[in-house]
Amino acid sequence: MKDQLDDVCNKSTFRQVFMAHAEELRNFLYYRCGQLQQAEDLVQECFVRLWKNCAKVPVEKAKGFLFTAGNNLFLNQVKHQKVVLQYRQTQRPDNSNRADPQKLLEYEEFRDRLREAVENMPENQRAVFLMNRIDGMTYKEIAQNLDIGVKAVEKRMHRALIHLRKSLKKES
Repeated sequence: MKDQLDDVCNKSTFRQVFMAHAEELRNFLYYRCGQLQQAEDLVQECFVRLWKNCAKVPVEKAKGFLFTAGNNLFLNQVKHQKVVLQYRQTQRPDNSNRADPQKLLEYEEFRDRLREAVENMPENQRAVFLMNRIDGMTYKEIAQNLDIGVKAVEKRMHRALIHLRKSLKKES
């Protein structure tokens, strides 16, 4: 028979899973979406889903369940946002070209250019870059979180750095 402490439906076990993985999951989702509030909302939804499926998820699989659920929820939001943007574009003309490009260029500072370069980075590169540079995670830890090989992490990081150099060089 299953041990009560190994059951995710047990409140104290669920709390331990939350304490162990919530921050890491939030950071992972923040790197994917770039918005802290959205990442926190996704984390909350992931844990709600874990609670609803607690009888089906063993404790040792809880982290994988949470990260998979978070990734899927994020991808669903992206799909939804694309539909919303397409609808909005058909409803009104584009007014984004009204600002004077020269004034905008003067206003931009290096920090803003860097932020933009990171945002425009392909999603898989951005996640690896931020996990390493912001969270200080090793390539091995990143590989485990993303369920990919260390060599794939190295390749994504290399491409991310090339992307940053090219993006910042263009704008300077």
